[in-house]
Amino acid sequence: MSEREDVNLSTKLTYLLIGAGIGAIVALLLAPKSGQELRSDIADATRKGLEKGKEAAAHLQEKATEYYEITKEKAGELYVTAQEKAEELTEKAKEVATKATNPLTAAIEAGKQAYLEEKRKTESSIVAEGHLSSQKSSKSKQS
Repeated sequence: MSEREDVNLSTKLTYLLIGAGIGAIVALLLAPKSGQELRSDIADATRKGLEKGKEAAAHLQEKATEYYEITKEKAGELYVTAQEKAEELTEKAKEVATKATNPLTAAIEAGKQAYLEEKRKTESSIVAEGHLSSQKSSKSKQS
């Protein structure tokens, strides 16, 4: 399930529980019972509602923990990837600098390489974002 569907599901569950509680209270108030029985029934309904609310809260906490762990994992992977790319670019820049006979030429070559790498990254991220946007829009059209 996607995050949006989980939020939608939890919202629907919350509304269902609230509606059920209101319905139970109204039914109890309109039922022909003595005050003692009515208070007892209201207390029972309240307890049941609290229990269901606690269950829903536990479920939401579970989902939040899952999302936190997944996000933490992805962030770690992205950090490692960024470090590797930075080291790779540093090595390429060093190679270009050592190959060049003139320091000015080496600086120009390193700048060109950095520019080309950034351009490729930007183009890749634009293509990836466009792909993700089209997937999201097609999913929302299907829903």
